[in-house]
Amino acid sequence: MASTLRKITMAALAPAMAIGATVGLASAPASAAVWSSCAQYGNTSLNGYTLYNNIWGSGAGSQCIWANSGTNWGVNANHPNTGGIKSYPNSKKVINKSITSLGSLSSSYNVSVPSSGAYNTSYDIWDTDYDYEIMLWVNKTGAVGPLGSSQGNVTLGGHTWTVYKGTNGSNQVFSFVRTSNSSSGTVNILPILKWIKDTKGWFGNETIGDVQFGFEITSSSGGLDFAANNLTVSSS
Repeated sequence: MASTLRKITMAALAPAMAIGATVGLASAPASAAVWSSCAQYGNTSLNGYTLYNNIWGSGAGSQCIWANSGTNWGVNANHPNTGGIKSYPNSKKVINKSITSLGSLSSSYNVSVPSSGAYNTSYDIWDTDYDYEIMLWVNKTGAVGPLGSSQGNVTLGGHTWTVYKGTNGSNQVFSFVRTSNSSSGTVNILPILKWIKDTKGWFGNETIGDVQFGFEITSSSGGLDFAANNLTVSSS
């Protein structure tokens, strides 16, 4: 689900800060990680990726992020069972290439996610001007759904998706929701971008800025663990 607020926090992070006393209730794994943070916008760069705790939604609870590397990280999140997205902890890779200049853009993922709560595991892909947001949902649980109206199904990038098109008032949002949940796989992202550009004509030769991957969490009452066991983004 797109959000102008999330866009702002991703584009220009506020200094790392705790959101309140409840933040300390969540914790990183018992084994020591290379980095961890319970700050609202805690962030660091590891191995060419930037990690964000990114607790941006109203009514959020506590959440702590940990990382062994830029491609192996996770969060413990304890957000109340209320509506509205509370956070999007993620790992970001900067691309900064136009669609026509890209020879390839792909990603492999392997995640561990809870069976309860309300969330989606998704890629969040932005152009450099933040005019367009492309979301690729690889799994979802609970009462969550994408912005916009259904445009039907399409098979692209190695997966079959239901496509949604909408706007949040600030930018266009194109959401591709996998027709069945997946905890691991490879997504060939470039054909999806070319389909939006060439087949549908929804945008032109945009310069792709950020490829983010993470967990868009609405509720995780009691404290739930989410982990990106392995996440790689590659381009040429």
